[in-house]
Amino acid sequence: MNIIQRYFIRRTLRKHGIAFTQWHNITSQLPIVAALSSRQKARLRLLSTLLIKQKAFIGAHDFEVSDEMRICIAAQACIPILNIGLNAYNGWLEIIVYPDAFIVSHDVVDEIGLVHHQRRGLSGESWGRGPVILSWRDVQHDSYTLRPGHNIVIHEFAHKLDMASGRANGQPPLPPSMPANEWNHALTDAYNTLSQRIEHHQHTYINAYAATDAAEFFAVCCEYFFTAPQILKKHCPQVFQQLQAYFKPRSL
Repeated sequence: MNIIQRYFIRRTLRKHGIAFTQWHNITSQLPIVAALSSRQKARLRLLSTLLIKQKAFIGAHDFEVSDEMRICIAAQACIPILNIGLNAYNGWLEIIVYPDAFIVSHDVVDEIGLVHHQRRGLSGESWGRGPVILSWRDVQHDSYTLRPGHNIVIHEFAHKLDMASGRANGQPPLPPSMPANEWNHALTDAYNTLSQRIEHHQHTYINAYAATDAAEFFAVCCEYFFTAPQILKKHCPQVFQQLQAYFKPRSL
């Protein structure tokens, strides 16, 4: 980090820092934050302050986004980048918050070429260079009670990490110390195993939604890594090891 970056960070913290009392009152209700060490919480507060300053939190359809909502979302969004740094979220500007699940429409072409128009409700969505979109109701559901394998904020921001490589394919930019072939081998094998279990109507130990595609597999595994690491370690040990190496402390 150069002198200019340090200056702007100190200036942002001085002018826009989250008051400690407010930070504590909100984040102490979030089990995923409460489990962190004091040092990790201090860094999380710094990153959350910077994220709130850098990104525009916009309420959809005149929904009012409160300070509590911003801090709740930012704190959880910054957990995956605690040791990676805020630059991992460069290249986009907005976090859009709906009060509840939002409806998206898209066309699907079937096997014989017919186009079907579909509408479905979503709790979250991430666009390449566009916003992260979240349902506040679903954020609340996942935030204030620990739900093993489920955290919509972690999920959608994992997509942003993934997209930093250019597209969502389950292969985020890796540090030089991590061989890409080992990453690909671990995640591809686990993804194929999950898909085969679903195909043969066998029990899946992680959310079957992970079998949608490689991008969703990565995002779901990130949810487990931060909310139920013991499940991921037991049933997808190679994936757990790769994520541990990816999210571990490194030079910042």
